[in-house]
Amino acid sequence: MKKIENYVRSIPDFPEPGIIFRDITSVLQDADGLQLAIDSMQDCLKDTDVDVIVGTESRGFIFGVPIAYNLHKPFVPVRKKGKLPCETVSRSYDLEYGSATIEMHKDSIKPGQKVAIIDDLIATGGTVEAAIKLVEELGGEVVKVVFLMELAGLKGRERLTGYDVASVIRYEGK
Repeated sequence: MKKIENYVRSIPDFPEPGIIFRDITSVLQDADGLQLAIDSMQDCLKDTDVDVIVGTESRGFIFGVPIAYNLHKPFVPVRKKGKLPCETVSRSYDLEYGSATIEMHKDSIKPGQKVAIIDDLIATGGTVEAAIKLVEELGGEVVKVVFLMELAGLKGRERLTGYDVASVIRYEGK
């Protein structure tokens, strides 16, 4: 049986020279790869008591929804600013070139709920750090953060000290 790494396409010099882009579309386009990715991420939650699955836009939705479905848990989307129709809480964070803002519905997490956050990739950790702060602002407790891939060279995990973080694949470079 193939490992998940065998389904990830690595594209050198994209989006700029010296960068190796880890493309998950090749995982999504293969039924076995997609199933293995979801099952592997879900396995990271096997000993975790969780009430809600949160996924960050947009690839966190791809993996978070089937995990929520399989575990029979609600799914809460974290979206880019201006995409949610009801009252929201928001958090801005820095990007390599500029900043971004993400939002959650104000009523999406109840105080005391145990939350697992799902995303495809951790690089610098800014997006997931902002998502954690939103969950906590609403009174939730982040009990696990799960990624399909981790770019360890960008040190995003260091921003998440104190949280239980798991990644299925770990790439040492950037």
